[in-house]
Amino acid sequence: MMYEFLINNRENLAARCREKVSGRPGRQASKVQLQNGVPMFLDQLIRTLAIERTSDPAVSQKISGPAGGGLALSEMGVTAAAHGRELLELGFTVDQVVHDYGDLCQAITDLAIERDAPFQVEEFRTLNRCLDNAIADAVTEFSYQRDFISAEKLVKDNNERLGYFVHELRNLLGTTSLAFTAAKIGNLNLSGATGAILERSILSLSKLIDESLSDIKGVGNSEVVLSTFSLSSFIAEAQASAELSVGNYSCTFKVMPVDVDLAISGNRSLLLAALANILQNAFKFTRKNTQVLLSAYASAQNIRIDVKDNCGGLPQGTEESIFLPFSQSGKNRTGAGLGLTIAKQSVAANGGALCVHSIPNVGCIFTISLPRRIVAT
Repeated sequence: MMYEFLINNRENLAARCREKVSGRPGRQASKVQLQNGVPMFLDQLIRTLAIERTSDPAVSQKISGPAGGGLALSEMGVTAAAHGRELLELGFTVDQVVHDYGDLCQAITDLAIERDAPFQVEEFRTLNRCLDNAIADAVTEFSYQRDFISAEKLVKDNNERLGYFVHELRNLLGTTSLAFTAAKIGNLNLSGATGAILERSILSLSKLIDESLSDIKGVGNSEVVLSTFSLSSFIAEAQASAELSVGNYSCTFKVMPVDVDLAISGNRSLLLAALANILQNAFKFTRKNTQVLLSAYASAQNIRIDVKDNCGGLPQGTEESIFLPFSQSGKNRTGAGLGLTIAKQSVAANGGALCVHSIPNVGCIFTISLPRRIVAT
């Protein structure tokens, strides 16, 4: 009888299942983590067989569910669903959910052959019904949780992309507005430096919108155009745009001289946007009547671009968290908290790195590090 066989060999069967699981590539989990798995299923199978030996065998369906895959609440369904959820949390795949229950079926069959244990046809039917229901509930819960997580991640990713787009759109519109206002008030010729800033901002706006439309249509990310260019001209361009907006803040802005022989390579527009975001962050958080300093220089095989402010420094342990999306650690909560996130991603996309060094009670130094190049002659 399968009932007596399972009771007498419960520990042996559980050990065989654990051995099969441990021998499967990538399958590592503690006994506590998988308490809803094979051991509990085995106990429920034994209780099901015991009830089916009574005068009212239908009561067993409360434990293990009906045959034929009908929808019904059962103990076995609840624990199997919990087991499927645990396997997903541990990073396993749906086939490993099925294998867990298949291991028990195989272990029962192997041991029965070794012990020459006779089983009745009805007992095999009960075993198959229990396995079918447990596997179905475990896989259903596994798939539901996986799809829920995927949908949640998709929403989060879309929100972040939309946030990046709005943030960059606002920055470019701000620069365009400032350049236009400066030209209008000063009656400036648009063929000069202010006109050049205005033109670049409009072109960047057009490019940003085009790339967003391409992304919506599923074309994918546009190719990053890399080029080698003078560091001094790059800093001068960033300075010209920053000087238009620094007047909105109660601080001064200074740029150190840059060696004309130094060069960097990458997507100029992306790097300019990254530096602009860092400078805007510095203007926003530096204390009143203090200075924001921009410097660029060679350091061994790298080019370093430093933006030093006087914000008073960061709280201990927050140097990395300020680069997270929507992170806002200061008192000034205007904006979306995406500027530094965009800057870090843009610099990384160009083979560089962005980090911050906090000086307690003084301020922060944001450093862009990029590979050093030779200026083409």
